[in-house]
Amino acid sequence: MSELRYDGRVAVVTGAGHGLGRQHALELAARGAKVVVNDLGGDRSGVGASAGPAQEVVDEIKKNGGEAVANPDNVATPEGAQAIVKTALDAFGKLDIVVNNAGILRDKSFKNMTVEEFDSVIAVHLRGSFLVSSAAWPHLRDNAYGRIVNTSSPAGLFGNFGQANYATAKMGLVGLTKTLAQEGAKYNIKANAIAPVAWTRMTEDLLPADFADKLGVDQVTPLVAFLVHESNEDTGEVYTVGGGRIAKIFVAEGPGYGQKETLSVEAVRDNWAAINAAEPLAVFKNPMEQMGPLIQQLTS
Repeated sequence: MSELRYDGRVAVVTGAGHGLGRQHALELAARGAKVVVNDLGGDRSGVGASAGPAQEVVDEIKKNGGEAVANPDNVATPEGAQAIVKTALDAFGKLDIVVNNAGILRDKSFKNMTVEEFDSVIAVHLRGSFLVSSAAWPHLRDNAYGRIVNTSSPAGLFGNFGQANYATAKMGLVGLTKTLAQEGAKYNIKANAIAPVAWTRMTEDLLPADFADKLGVDQVTPLVAFLVHESNEDTGEVYTVGGGRIAKIFVAEGPGYGQKETLSVEAVRDNWAAINAAEPLAVFKNPMEQMGPLIQQLTS
């Protein structure tokens, strides 16, 4: 089988000074991509800033014979997002790939979570992915080519104690991804999301220590690299990945219950089992498909 290469492609990887982002940047560069390594350089709670982490990854890429430039701007501000994209254009003349990976943690039980703790996590994960994608979007459209990967999480897909802010942001990224996939279709822009399980400084307090070696970041990057390759035609999908396992995540709907008469509270009660039935499941590509059963019921 031929090796997947990214020669001639330019990639932006946010949050690439550590962990998953660092591994993504190293892998893409090793396979021929020119990479903008973005990292604000703060701690995992978002406090502080330093150009060091991004530059260290760039130095490693160059040492290995690749091409990369560092960028220390903040994904959570419009100016920062624009500057990240401008770095790619100034250094390499174009942009093909966006991997939105930047994130912070401010975990707290819901009863103790402050507005600032909620907003700050939303700002980096969700707003940051929107802003960087938005800054890149005109260039991807003009070139009729683009690959975007957003970093969701099992916490967003299924919820997690103490992570109302993080889970909200990560599920929001699923909706953003699916919308970008629809709007980018005619411009050959593919957008997908991953929900990784990996041992990083973000998860070291959440995952068992004896899983550290088995849940390395190198087990996640191959999926990201494939999703941003020109040969990938799938879009609008979400995949969980970690420890050597990859699986597609579905947003699905059960058969449900419907009646022509106006529903009453009692009708909901009496048909609760049918409403909650899980088989057969249906997977829809857009809201119009999802409304199909309802329209059929209304017109039959």
